[in-house]
Amino acid sequence: MSTLSTKRRFGAGSLTLATWVLAILFAFPLIWMVITAFKQEADAATDPPRVLFTPTLDQFAGVLDRGFLPYLANSAFVTVISTLLVLLLGVPAAYALSLAPVKKTSNALGFFLSTKMLPIVAAIIPLYVISQNVELLDNWWALVILYTSMNLPLAIWMMRSFFLEVPHEMIEAGRIDGAKLPTLLYRVIMPVVAPGIAATALICVIFSWTEFFYAVNLTAARAGTVPVFLVGFITNEGLYWAQLSAAALLASLPVMIVGWIAQNHLVRGLSMGAVK
Repeated sequence: MSTLSTKRRFGAGSLTLATWVLAILFAFPLIWMVITAFKQEADAATDPPRVLFTPTLDQFAGVLDRGFLPYLANSAFVTVISTLLVLLLGVPAAYALSLAPVKKTSNALGFFLSTKMLPIVAAIIPLYVISQNVELLDNWWALVILYTSMNLPLAIWMMRSFFLEVPHEMIEAGRIDGAKLPTLLYRVIMPVVAPGIAATALICVIFSWTEFFYAVNLTAARAGTVPVFLVGFITNEGLYWAQLSAAALLASLPVMIVGWIAQNHLVRGLSMGAVK
């Protein structure tokens, strides 16, 4: 018994150690970015890297002086509005495709999935021409429309799987009590699928916040987003590693904060439907 117990403890300890090693390896780029953000440019460019240095906030001040806040506000506006539109359009669609299916539902789902098959680069010229003709170049609303259309198919597929987990008995009980469709949807079904919707919203936020290709081609100084701002640190003179790390850290903080706040809902939402 003692030998078996020792083997079990050794196995559990080995698994814990391996988990920590993998976690550190995955988190190392983020850790190194945070460290580099507090260095001077001379310390950040040394080879081999300098571990001991005097921390400074000069790089953060330099990033703010270069006009970071307007780009941050643009990203926040586009991300929040597009995510809200995705939820407003996706929740009824997911309900219709899961709890109230009709003929050709599978065709509709296939159509939603097919919209993700076209490479973005193949569509950028028509989108540029359309945006120019309707005067939406370098405009927030062009990105809002594109990010909504980009995230909506994925959101519908995700939320449909969450809606399928709602017990039909609960829906029938609501109908017997006289609940109309809006009441049934927002008072009976939504509390059950709220973690899944939160997970979907967070994924839409991440995709919208980090999207670069549309933003760099359809915006300029007035409606540029954070990823466009970060490109400004890549110059002919080379990379300013310390300032780029500070800017990347400031750009990542909003998403990390939102993810930390919603982590419980995210875990519950992503695990919905995993076990029948």
